[in-house]
Amino acid sequence: MSPALRPRRSVLYMPGANARALEKARSLDCDGVIIDLEDAVAPDAKAGARALVAEALAAGGFGHREVVVRVNGADTPWFEDDLAAFAATAATGAGPDAVLIPKVADPETLRVTGRRLDALGAPVGLKVWAMIETPLAVLKAGEIALAARDPLSRLAVLVLGTNDLSKETGARIVPSRAPMQAWLSLCVLAARAGGVDVLDGVWNGFRDLEGFARECVEAADLGFDGKTLIHPTQIEPCNAAFSPPEKEVDEARMLIEVFDRPENAAKGVLQIEGRMFERMHADIARKTVALAEAIAARN
Repeated sequence: MSPALRPRRSVLYMPGANARALEKARSLDCDGVIIDLEDAVAPDAKAGARALVAEALAAGGFGHREVVVRVNGADTPWFEDDLAAFAATAATGAGPDAVLIPKVADPETLRVTGRRLDALGAPVGLKVWAMIETPLAVLKAGEIALAARDPLSRLAVLVLGTNDLSKETGARIVPSRAPMQAWLSLCVLAARAGGVDVLDGVWNGFRDLEGFARECVEAADLGFDGKTLIHPTQIEPCNAAFSPPEKEVDEARMLIEVFDRPENAAKGVLQIEGRMFERMHADIARKTVALAEAIAARN
């Protein structure tokens, strides 16, 4: 499966200090897991959690799930040891797919991280995800995302930290998130400009699945590739919201087939069943089909 088309509809946070949770992650129907060494682990438990996560990665068994480790921030005393540990495990082929860097506020943080990973011998396949969770990060989202054009950054995904944004700004997290709409859209635009994926923040009320499903649909409408989760019950509605419906996939295949006919090779616009379609619609259709096929391959 091409990394560019890897489904990232549902990405579940799991505490790095909880061996039982790490074992459970191997059987959940999410597209990815973020094993958290930052917020979920107390300062005096950091080293033990790091070793536990490295052991779990070495044991494997995560299957199709993309495995990401959220390390401690670049301004903490644990950052260097975290990078060293997972660069080493990645070099053996038993490491994570990516490391998630908290509170990235400018592209220089990505360059620093990339240089350290290179120096530590991390394979180029070990990618970097960036948390966008401060006002400065939102204001510099374009610069951060465009850093992906430099292979040194290893940047593959932006992850919104909406709880932290609420804390830092005083904006309330309300239904439809009107106070944050501009920020969310700005980060989607930034990700598209940089050619990286972008994941929406978490929904805190994990028992309110109706509200959660509604927010998933809203996030998909905004252009997010998926959403970060805090509870396994959120996986199914999240996958549904970010998967192209079967009817949409069928229509996309039909549109591609019509545009690919030899007699239409030089045509930029076609009339199909009473509607006008430009060639860009065929390009959108190809992305829809590619995502559907990547999801099917995952299963």
